[in-house]
Amino acid sequence: MKKSLILGFFDGVHLGHQAVIRSAAKCTENMILITFKESPAKFFNKSYEYILSRKESVKKIKALGIAEVAEFDFSKIADWSAEKYLAYIMEKYSPDSIFTGFNHTFGKNKCGNADFLEKNQTKYGYRYFCTPPLKYDGDIVSSTRIKCLLKEGAIQEANILLNSNFILEGTVIKGAQLGRTIGFPTANLCYPEDIVKIPFGVYQAKWNGKNALLNWGIKPTVHNTQEPVAEVHILDFSGDLYGQNIKIEVLNKIRDERKFNSLVELKEQIKKDAELCSK
Repeated sequence: MKKSLILGFFDGVHLGHQAVIRSAAKCTENMILITFKESPAKFFNKSYEYILSRKESVKKIKALGIAEVAEFDFSKIADWSAEKYLAYIMEKYSPDSIFTGFNHTFGKNKCGNADFLEKNQTKYGYRYFCTPPLKYDGDIVSSTRIKCLLKEGAIQEANILLNSNFILEGTVIKGAQLGRTIGFPTANLCYPEDIVKIPFGVYQAKWNGKNALLNWGIKPTVHNTQEPVAEVHILDFSGDLYGQNIKIEVLNKIRDERKFNSLVELKEQIKKDAELCSK
């Protein structure tokens, strides 16, 4: 059976990444995707932020029909030339074809690219397929574009480009438990450190298919936190989630976080926010 290699990091596995995978799927069902345990960019910039956790990205990749995902340790091959890297993957996997996006690079100083793979087809005995840029609303779909949208709070547009919902995942921790005293109990979780930060605000969300209200910020009305916290009020739910790992899908930004004059004002606003989320 023919074998295809797909090369790329695929942070978020957005529509452009999905186009590369679907292109390979047209040739064979026997596809191996080669990626990295951590972004190569993080090797050079420790503050690198992901769109999705690597676990979620790999899950999305496999859902597109990829049976095998090989995650290399970039630190071990960072100094390899493009030629050495290509020779290695050819010897290890013996693919009939290689697929990448138009802007994929590899090897020291990023010398490996679409032109390099095109020129070496005969030498190594594979066919190379380069997926052209995918555009949405006039601009190229890219991880950089999606990160910018998320940082601006344009969640709906980012989700369209991801073809899935932005996710916050973490372990539920104990908070001040103020929410339950005003009728809106919340599950608190620490915002994942290496996930791109959305603006402070109130968001429409979902948890396990249930409508939810997410507040991410410093809770200026109650002044009981210096560190930002993500609080989730799950509509029509009662239960103890302490210590559990939960996954929140973020759908839309409702409003900015702001300070209210009293808890009564805050409660009335939360009621309005919850009504929006229930629709």
